[in-house]
Amino acid sequence: MPKQKTHKGIKKRFKLTANGKVKHRHSGTSHLAFRLTKKQRRHLRGTTVASKTETSKIVLSLAPGE
Repeated sequence: MPKQKTHKGIKKRFKLTANGKVKHRHSGTSHLAFRLTKKQRRHLRGTTVASKTETSKIVLSLAPGE
């Protein structure tokens, strides 16, 4: 039976914390930020934790390598 491969796109976008939570960067921060207000840009800084429903899917895709 072949092993399941790590999904490389998910590996680049998400990181697992020590407690098993999934950290990710906010979307919409790479470029074209001039269309956002300063308040919107400020709130998109840093990382956030994925919701519980998404966490299980992400962890399954990260499981083999991480």
